[in-house]
Amino acid sequence: MTGSSSRHIRRAVQVEADAHVPVAIVGGGACGLTAALMLADAGVECVVLERDALPSGSTALSSGFIPAPGTRTQHAHGVHDDSAERFAADIQAKAHGRAAPALVEAYAASIGPALDALQERHGLQWILLDGFLYPGHSVHRMHALPQKTGASLMAVLQSAVEAAGIPVLTQALVDTLVIDAEDRVIGIDYARPDGNRETLACDALLLACNGFGGNAQMVRALLPEMAEATFGGHTGNDGSAILWGESLGARLRDLGGYQGHGSWVTPQGTLMSWAVMMEGGVQINCEGRRFHDETQGYSEAAVHVLAQPGGIAWNVFDVPLLALARGFPDFCDAEAAGALRRCESVAALADCIGCEPTVLQGTLDAMRGGTPPDGRVFARALDAPYFAVKVTGALFHTQGGLDTAPDMRVLRHDGTPFANLFAAGGAAGGVSGDAVWGYLSGNGLLSAVAGGYIAARTAAALIHSTKASP
Repeated sequence: MTGSSSRHIRRAVQVEADAHVPVAIVGGGACGLTAALMLADAGVECVVLERDALPSGSTALSSGFIPAPGTRTQHAHGVHDDSAERFAADIQAKAHGRAAPALVEAYAASIGPALDALQERHGLQWILLDGFLYPGHSVHRMHALPQKTGASLMAVLQSAVEAAGIPVLTQALVDTLVIDAEDRVIGIDYARPDGNRETLACDALLLACNGFGGNAQMVRALLPEMAEATFGGHTGNDGSAILWGESLGARLRDLGGYQGHGSWVTPQGTLMSWAVMMEGGVQINCEGRRFHDETQGYSEAAVHVLAQPGGIAWNVFDVPLLALARGFPDFCDAEAAGALRRCESVAALADCIGCEPTVLQGTLDAMRGGTPPDGRVFARALDAPYFAVKVTGALFHTQGGLDTAPDMRVLRHDGTPFANLFAAGGAAGGVSGDAVWGYLSGNGLLSAVAGGYIAARTAAALIHSTKASP
């Protein structure tokens, strides 16, 4: 399935290392940095190893939005009717019941305490996005930093890690796990930019590295509908965790699950917020027709858009929705790059799209009082002037990976856990089931932050129990 691998397992009775650390964390994205902060809070030393010169990963390319129930921020905004149970029900409803129940329960219960801990102990000041509901969420629970970008989330997490004195070793490409005869991780080997190799001994290892969206061979094999799609994620998503897992005999889960996005602005190469679609915007193909219910979700929209002629659609909206869009930095970037087209009439919009004006007029008229064939009900029709942004479908990150217990320990094929090997975030199977339509908005950062939080608690308990043993 995965072909040749540059990720290796080295068997050894003991490890001769340059240094030793209780917990090693591979990957410096939101998952790895959250876990590091929680370990520091628990009094456990760790080292984060990051392949890039500056930690970024998929998190920095995201909008930075994290769904969570029952947080201090949610309560401060007057939202008191949410709960872990309600959140879990929303996750499963979007996944048609095909998300791993134990993980859904664990993530839904842990993400609120994780965000509160990051706020109270490490200064992350959350806001609640309460102007609209993202697809599949029954209540306002989407959290973000005031800047509303994944890059700002990464910057604040990095600052918190620095303030906590946690070492982050950048430009350290981990390629080998060192395993003893009892399948315990005892160290990792990594390469430096100058070609030198180093070894770090550890008592526990958290794989917080990546999915496989940047591995073209794996995408072709596992996600054939995305084989030719634009990849909007981080190139470091090379499937390392899965490749190590295959060599170790670990169980894999939900490899057909992923987050797509039907609003990748082309050719500028940036995102446009789906909030515009949720509040009344539409996607129109080059024939002047709508082709799906946009409110079902931006992930499955990627497949719908790619199925259109040329794999292209136009996001069409009007003045009130333009004001909404300009509240999101990703849209502002797209507008600054020249993506926004203003059309004073239906005829001008048709000319922009390249379709017949009569067909386009019929599409827009269907929004007025009637019910379009897909069943979406519009609160109002769009009015001139119209605005249009050309988009395509993109693959952002994968949702399948190593199967884990609810405490984030990696599982073997027989369901038994490895003693001291953990996986979370992109390295682990998430809670989106095994298909694109199972992705609930925010599931990626949900699994990263909640998974990192849980893994740190489990690893800390392991380290403390080992120290306490005679």
